[in-house]
Parts: sequence; structure tokens; C-alpha cells
Amino acid sequence: MIDEACRGWRGYALLLLLCLGLYVPGLASLPVTDRDEARFAQATRQMLESGDYLRIRFQDEARNKKPAAIYWLQAASVHLLSDPESDAIWPYRVPSLLGALGAVLTIFAFGARMVGRPAAFLGAALLASSLALTVEAHLAKTDAVLLFTGVLAQGALGEIYRARGAGTARWALLFWLAEAAATLVKGPVVPGLALTTVLALWVADRDARWLKGLAPLWGVPLFAILVVPWFIAISIATGGAFIADAAGQDFFGKLVSAQESHGAWPGYYLLLLPVTFWPGSLLLGFAAAAAWRGRGDRAVRFLIAWAVPFWIVLELVPTKLPHYLLPVFPALALLAGRAVVDAAPTYPTWLRRASCGVWALASLAIIAALAVAPLGLTHGVDVAGVAAGVVILAFGGATFRVAWRRVETGLAVRAALIALLVLPAALALEAPRLDPLWLSRDAASMVARYRPPPDVAVAAVGYAEPSLVFLLGTNTILASPEDAARRLTASRGAVALVEERDDAAFKKALSERGWEARSIERVAGVDYSNGKRMVLTLYRGVPG
Repeated sequence: MIDEACRGWRGYALLLLLCLGLYVPGLASLPVTDRDEARFAQATRQMLESGDYLRIRFQDEARNKKPAAIYWLQAASVHLLSDPESDAIWPYRVPSLLGALGAVLTIFAFGARMVGRPAAFLGAALLASSLALTVEAHLAKTDAVLLFTGVLAQGALGEIYRARGAGTARWALLFWLAEAAATLVKGPVVPGLALTTVLALWVADRDARWLKGLAPLWGVPLFAILVVPWFIAISIATGGAFIADAAGQDFFGKLVSAQESHGAWPGYYLLLLPVTFWPGSLLLGFAAAAAWRGRGDRAVRFLIAWAVPFWIVLELVPTKLPHYLLPVFPALALLAGRAVVDAAPTYPTWLRRASCGVWALASLAIIAALAVAPLGLTHGVDVAGVAAGVVILAFGGATFRVAWRRVETGLAVRAALIALLVLPAALALEAPRLDPLWLSRDAASMVARYRPPPDVAVAAVGYAEPSLVFLLGTNTILASPEDAARRLTASRGAVALVEERDDAAFKKALSERGWEARSIERVAGVDYSNGKRMVLTLYRGVPG
């Protein structure tokens, strides 16, 4: 059945439909998220507004963290599908959707050559349906696009390794082009992945002659020609600040200390994997066992070298975020697909039971999140969340019972179907209705109802999330109480959005100018970036 489904163009068509079913729902309805997505989108908007596609800025602040390629892709998408005046976030997310789709189809193409077409098809479906990639496909950030470039580069590297460097000029060209693209998207992440892969294979094989197939004599200059000009231009434009900030503070800073409170102990990614790779995480135990058994196979050895060393490095780096492990997901997915297709060796009972137990705990955690989030935030029950939980209990329970007894190809298909039934409902229906989480959305709606003069910027006091700037516009003022009071008395029709902790200071500053604050409307919610409950009041000023 799987052989027939993935034959010819049908495999690509089915994966395309799976991806569209997972990634399109929620693309427009999920509000803009803090903080990274809103910063990326706002910086892209400012490129379009200013016509400066070299320097990256968030309002008046230089954003010297990531190279410019993702901003260029988002700008192209907005130019084709929308305009920078719009506060719609979905055009900025289209490159992420396409990046996730490209990663899935590309890993199927490379995987068919490495582990066979049925195993590659199932692996690609598991990658497509993983919780982490589905979420990243919905966010206007770098990671889904980076995954696509990583799959291209690692796929080409794998072909060169399996061919032992003979007749691989086209793969070398693809490798260097993909590495250059990845570097312009997110710096040295994908080159680092290639380096750990190569070093692991060198240690395992005690042979590096196949590396000649990378054609470094012309590949490295090609890489430099594609990458270096932008870095020179941005260095000149910023007086060297971009390189100093991006390399010294953003990249190397994360290697030596936990940044922005995102620190965790080694083992963090291993503990999260049952959730981040869910629902395909059911098969990862079998993937590990099958990989160990088949480590003599050159393709399997490459996939192990792709996944394990980079994963170890990430576990040792102090700064940790769940999506950092995403570049190794394609290798894990192919190993999982191979494990269920080539299930002739019986897996030990303890492995089946342990895999099922861990997966059951992850599934229950997701059910709890779907059910508890509405209760805790809105004090009600969300129908979509309940339905998604029921699907996990019913279909997940049936899948659990099969895996408890045996390993078969149907487990991968069941996992993908569970994701297709659960994740779009959670992202497209439930999440947008959790109103207390979307404080910026409600605040922007409140401002829109008042309709302040378009040439007068809104002053925000005590609430400075990037999503608010994106929704209210580039000229939004993140002000102190005194500055907000000054602006209200200086501009006709001006308003201030004030968090309740700053109410007294704001009213005092306004009264010192002989004015009074008049409340127009207020909203309450949770700033999930810091966990604080907030009440935002929209004020106008009147002479006292």
C-alpha cells in the first residue's frame, strides 16, 4: 500500500496535501506572536517603508542579530501579496510555510535515494507532521526556511559521502549554494551542522578522502562570492557594529552563557523531544534501535552523523530553545521511516513498551494543554480544544495499542493523520480564541475603535511588546509616563495606552501640566513573554 502511494508523482502530491492541511489553517487567524516573530515582521515592514534593504532596524534600534535573507524573502512576499501599511501578519509567514514545505519534499527526494522510497515517504510525513515544524511553519521567523536550506546542504553532503566523492560535481554545487543561502538566513548554523557531520564521519570511518568530492577549490570561493559582499556592505553601513553584535553578542554569547533567560541543563532537548517531534515521537525509540543495528550501512551512518553530534553540541550550549533542535529532525524522521518499513528484526518488548509509555505521557501533556489553557485563561471550555483532545484519546489510543504489540508501517501513517486532525484545530481555532494571550491584538482593536488622527502616534506606557508596534505601526511611541503626558498635551486627538502599574505616574505627570486623563476603554490579559497579568487603559487628555 505504501509502495503504491509514494510511487512517481503521487508521493510528492500526498506530502504536498499533508503540508497544506497542516500549515495553511491558522496562517491568517493566529495573531502575531511575541517576541521574535513580531520583531522580524516589523523590521521587514521598515525595509519596505524606507527602501533600505541593507540595514535591519526595529523602529530606531539597529537589529544586528541575523543576516538579511529572511527579511528579503518576507519583503518579497508582502510586496506580492499585501502592503506594508497592512497589519495582516500572514504575508510575512508565507516564506516559513514554503520553507517547511520545501524541507518536507526535499527530504523525501534525498531520502528515497538513501533509505528507499517507502521509508523516505513515511519519514517525510513524520517530519511534516511534527509539532515543532508545524508551529514554525506558522511563524514569520528564520527556522523553517533555515531547515529547507539545511536539508538541501545535508542531502547533497550525503550524496557525496555515499558516492565516496566520485562524480559528485552537481552535489558539490548544490552543497555550496545551500550553505551560502543558509548563512545569509541565520549565520553559521547550517555550516556548523555540516562540520559536525563531517567530523563524526571522519572519526567513524578514519577516512576523509571522500571530502574531495566537495570540490573546495572552487566551492569555497563560490561560497565567499555569495556571502561576503553583504557582510562587507553591512559592516560599512553600520561601522562594524553588525558583525560585532551578531557574532560577539548574539552567536558567541549564546555559546558561553544563557541569553534572555533561555538557559537549561544538558538533556533539555531529549526531554522535550517526545513533544516537539509529536506525534512521530512514538517511533523514535525504534529508529534509534534500527540505526544502531544498521550502522554499517553508509546511508544510516550518515544520518546518525547528521543527528547525533549536532544534538550533543546543542545540549552543551547554555542557551536553549525548543526549535534549536529542528535541523536534526529530517535525519531522525528518515531513520524512523526506515525503522517501520524494515521492521523484520523484532524490536524488544521493553523497547515497545517504553516507547509507548513515553509517547502516552507526551500525548496526555498535549491534551492537558488543549484543555487547561482555555480554563485558565478564559474560564471556559473551547470546543476545538476538546475535540482535539478527544481525537488524541481515540486515535492515539488505537495507535498506542498497535505499537504496544508490534511495529508496522501503519504507525507512521496513523501519526500523520493524528497530527492532521489535531494541530490545525489547535492553531487555527483554539489558539486565536484565547483572548487574554493576545493583549496587543485587543489593544490595537481598542485604538482602532477610537480612531485617533492617522498622523498622531499612539504612546504606549508600561507595555512594550513588539507585537503592539507591528499592529499599531512603526511610529508607535514606547514612552515613559512623563513623555506620554507631554505628547497628549501637545497633539490634538493624541491618546496613550497605559498599563495599570503606570497609571498613577501617568496621571500625575498629566495633572502637573494642568490636564486630566479621561479613560476611553480598557482591556486585560496576560503578557506571555514575561508571565505578567496586565490591564491596558486607553486615555485621552482634557485640559483641567
